[in-house]
Amino acid sequence: MKGILLIDHGSRRDAANEMMDCMAHLVQAMAGDDIVVRYAHMELAEPSIEAGVQACVEAGATELIVFPYMLSPGKHSTGDIPRMVAEAARAHPALDVRITGAFGVHEKLAELILGRAGLPVAHPLTADEATRCWHSSQSRTACGDACRCRPVSGEIAAGSMLAKQ
Repeated sequence: MKGILLIDHGSRRDAANEMMDCMAHLVQAMAGDDIVVRYAHMELAEPSIEAGVQACVEAGATELIVFPYMLSPGKHSTGDIPRMVAEAARAHPALDVRITGAFGVHEKLAELILGRAGLPVAHPLTADEATRCWHSSQSRTACGDACRCRPVSGEIAAGSMLAKQ
């Protein structure tokens, strides 16, 4: 069974931490009963990443997709979270673990920003437009793994290699 573990930084503010509970339930409702969805905080709040991995396994997950619930591919989403997930996954050697990139650049986030600003999407994007480089230089590398024009293979594979380090 597939599982999704949403991981944010964690906060001293209770409402920020409780939001992850809401988001996990929303993703669960949209994913359906055949997918396990749980959440964890990297620090400052519970459940910890170790507890989140354990909760997914206890719910029947044999394949775990970890989503760093962060906007950009910074230190936490590219280093700390993969390391902490690998440490937690050591207790579950049969668990297949994959870590996605952070949110990065995505047209759905642009739509959300416009919606929160009370503005309509004036120019919806085609699939080709959505996956082109939007950096002012058109460099295709400036945003690193956050760039939507990069193939999905830019995801961090925790799997057996990282999880067993």
